[in-house]
Amino acid sequence: MKKSAQELRSHRWFGVTDMRSFAHRSRAKQMGYGPQDYAGKPVIAIVNTWSDLTTCHTHFRDRAEEVKRGVWQAGGFPVEIPALPINETYMKPSPMMYRNLLAMEVEELLRCQPVDGVVLMGGCDKTTPGLLMGAISMNLPAIYLPAGPMLRGNWNGEVLGSGSDVWKYWAEKCAGNISDDQWNEMEDGIARSAGVCMTMGTASTMTAIAETLGFTLPGASSIPAVDANHSRMATNCGRRIVTMVWEDLKPIDILNMAAVENAITADMAIGGSTNAIIHLVAMAGRAGLKLDLRKFDEISQRTPMIANLRPSGQYLMEDFYYAGGLRALLWEIRELLHLEAPTVNGRSLGENITGARIFNSEVIRPLADPIADQGGTAILFGNLAPKGAVIKPTAAEKRLLQHTGPAVVFTDYNDMAARIDRDDLVVDENSVLVLQNAGPLGGPGMPEWGMLPIPKKLLKKGVRDMVRISDARMSGTAYGACVLHVSPESFIGGPLALVQDGDLIEIDVAGRRLQLLVSDDEMEIRRARRVIPKPRYDRGFGAMFSAHVTQADEGCDFDFLLSGPQTAEPEIH
Repeated sequence: MKKSAQELRSHRWFGVTDMRSFAHRSRAKQMGYGPQDYAGKPVIAIVNTWSDLTTCHTHFRDRAEEVKRGVWQAGGFPVEIPALPINETYMKPSPMMYRNLLAMEVEELLRCQPVDGVVLMGGCDKTTPGLLMGAISMNLPAIYLPAGPMLRGNWNGEVLGSGSDVWKYWAEKCAGNISDDQWNEMEDGIARSAGVCMTMGTASTMTAIAETLGFTLPGASSIPAVDANHSRMATNCGRRIVTMVWEDLKPIDILNMAAVENAITADMAIGGSTNAIIHLVAMAGRAGLKLDLRKFDEISQRTPMIANLRPSGQYLMEDFYYAGGLRALLWEIRELLHLEAPTVNGRSLGENITGARIFNSEVIRPLADPIADQGGTAILFGNLAPKGAVIKPTAAEKRLLQHTGPAVVFTDYNDMAARIDRDDLVVDENSVLVLQNAGPLGGPGMPEWGMLPIPKKLLKKGVRDMVRISDARMSGTAYGACVLHVSPESFIGGPLALVQDGDLIEIDVAGRRLQLLVSDDEMEIRRARRVIPKPRYDRGFGAMFSAHVTQADEGCDFDFLLSGPQTAEPEIH
């Protein structure tokens, strides 16, 4: 052990003899605790993102108690602290606006209070990066407890996957192939338990990344939320964090470039969400690591996709768990990983995955027979995206991966919603749908609007995929030939703002190219005519967000959180 009881951070609050410590100890007694509960013991924060509206975390009240059990067993003092619950379902205009707010809150919650270590409870899309970003910046011993995926959905004998099948069957409903009664029956069967989306959406992608980075116990990210193994894992987290405090094992000891490269490799092998790119850039930035988008593409081109999971494949997260889970997948791709990378249990990644077996080779394919020869994500550059754009080619119709077509431009989401299904919209299956002003500032908050709907008149003709381009994000459960995260965004004058109806746009995924086939001279004429939009917010958090958020290629973090030395510990008065 590296620390003595007198070296614990909480000792400054509880262990000294002065008037302020008298107040701290008396208030602990007010709660019914005595010195035998906390004296000389690590104080462990359990940061819980539970709320009545965060549906994926409905089991977190129970899990928090199970974490406490582990902390008590290991000789620590657990204190549960609520933090901003970012839910993907209900928050408008975009939950992405609030990831940085959660990160700031976590950092300050840990800094201002008598805390020696922390168990972070999250799972719904933005909670994983938000919690970890804050913990990395504060750099106290931290372990992540993933919420776990929900059970499979069911409808009329069909297995349903959240998000992916919503998009699929909504298209069929719009085409007249699904009745209102059938649609309502699906609503009853698609979300059957606590837990995050059971497809390989952003939630399961980010918890898999957290595990690969080394922030969870081995296998933690794959366990279904309502499986008894999940309860035991929560208690194990409580026990382990106490030891981590004595060992002084902190996030910066774990998060290095080798770990980040492992996380990108895992992301490509699982066919993970495009959102992972933004979050990984931001998380790495909190550790002072500069992550260029080209690194994602470099790793993607050498990493086969072997997880046969929706939306890029066939199966769901429950199947993935029974097939061996993330440990089995990582062991299968071990030759592509930095196996020496450290993790929160004190062992290396290689030690944690050694001997893990695949039990169903249809769900987790062998390297010799992958779903795709390259990773699930590709990065495009060109005059339409000078700083990059993202596409998930494994979830698109192959015919569209090399395509040139005329633009159909929507100036914002409301324009798109008003006109997309009009009979007089000039559009066919070769058109390229373009959505402007949907990025970090334009959305605002870079909403998940990137999977633009197919016009109804084309759905009725059997069209199910088109090239769609935007500076928005899309749900990790979504699919299609959607080019996302175009940077710089149109709201600040990026080239996407200059696209007009009828302009030819060329996409070449193999060549990693996204080009607007308009001359430079014409682009300059359009730029000179462009009217600069007003900021979306004049006050409050929105104004802070607008003033300080970076672009998608930089992780959409706040600029003032990426630079300068670590904030000093508070003085106690």
